Amino acid sequence: MKKIFNLFIICTTTLLTYTACSTDDLEPTLAQEEAVETSVNSADDLNSLLIGMYSYMADDSFYGRDVLVYGDARTDNAYSNGSSGRFITISRMDLISTDGYAEETWQRAYEAIANANIIIGADTESLEGDLTTINHYKAQAYAARALVHFELLKLYGQEHAGGTLGIPYITKYKDDIYPARNTVAEVKAAIADDFTTALSLISSSLDTSKEFITKEAIYGFQSRFYIYTKNWTAAKTAAYNVINSAKFSIATTANYVSTWSTDGSANSIFELAYSDVDKLGNTGLGEIYNGTAYGDIEALEGYYNLFEPGDIRISSSMFTITGNVYRNAGKFPSTQGDTNLSLLRYEEVILNYAEALFNLNDSNAITYLNMIPANRNATAYTSISEAIILKERQKELAFEGFRFWDLLRTGQGIDYVDSKQTFSSSGVAYGSNDLAFPIPEDEVNANTNMVQNDGY
Repeated sequence: MKKIFNLFIICTTTLLTYTACSTDDLEPTLAQEEAVETSVNSADDLNSLLIGMYSYMADDSFYGRDVLVYGDARTDNAYSNGSSGRFITISRMDLISTDGYAEETWQRAYEAIANANIIIGADTESLEGDLTTINHYKAQAYAARALVHFELLKLYGQEHAGGTLGIPYITKYKDDIYPARNTVAEVKAAIADDFTTALSLISSSLDTSKEFITKEAIYGFQSRFYIYTKNWTAAKTAAYNVINSAKFSIATTANYVSTWSTDGSANSIFELAYSDVDKLGNTGLGEIYNGTAYGDIEALEGYYNLFEPGDIRISSSMFTITGNVYRNAGKFPSTQGDTNLSLLRYEEVILNYAEALFNLNDSNAITYLNMIPANRNATAYTSISEAIILKERQKELAFEGFRFWDLLRTGQGIDYVDSKQTFSSSGVAYGSNDLAFPIPEDEVNANTNMVQNDGY
């Protein structure tokens, strides 16, 4: 069966709204409805499209749940117990080309990218509204386009699975709907360019909410990207720009727990918006980690044992232990998915900065690294190494989707460390086909230019 994107179509209402429209299955998911572009006439229209873009990103098939789970449930942090049948194939790392996770995440990502491309492609001179505001909206679209392609590259690209193919980097709405895959190198270059363009257009005076991408958020995501690509100088600069803004602070031991249930906390740089009305319900992260209806994702004992007694990150407010069942209870505490999800925390930026400094042989690296344990009631490090940095990242960023990628970007496979893990007891070696998602079968069948990943 062939698929088509269900893009937001402009509807005639008091405010411009966008709803997913069903259509006959005609083309691959990169196909896009044609009616939207001609109805974008003002800055307000761009803003409506921007909100739609964020909505796609916040979906449970993308950042709202699945992308974060992918980064932990197939590592030494956590696994799927399959209690509600969710994330079983993810945890086993034995997806097939028709796997629903691979298909839904692919589709949601390219839907978000399509909205971004409509915004970017809108003729600035013909739009009604303030030019600075229009450019500010476009800046967010460029940054989101970079970020979402980055996630696609990590998930579906072959960089860690022995190949050179990345994913299609789509830069124009209604462009070639049968694209070939760009190489990993080409995708990385395009991501870097989009972040740079975003920074050239963003207006700090309009950065009024953490629910929208700001200048500091762009720098923060840049630092994440450049850590991944090992561009240490660029990572250092990007992280420093966030730090130098003096707009954020590390959560202290006293307020750490409350930050996870507080929208717009001082350590949050960018967050996806949810509310009592616009919420994920039991499909969110809270339910999948600590709910009674689902609760599929359990932490592993070895992760819990990384911590020394008294560390706030394993306090009773953050972690529960029932028999041999270890649960993340403190991150994403709402099982209704009605509180904002911080997608970029200041603590990550500090760790990115420390890692960049370390790789540039800067002696200040350990000072920045120790800012995290200093605020977690944990012992300071007396030395620094890549292993120590990765350990602190594992402790601080667990369940936020980083561990899998931290291992792969440093050339490591996935070790089998607990009998609860459901992949091979010999582990998954770096370079294995299992480290890349399959391109959805529908996409491959509908697009003769689309090359499937090896092993599928």
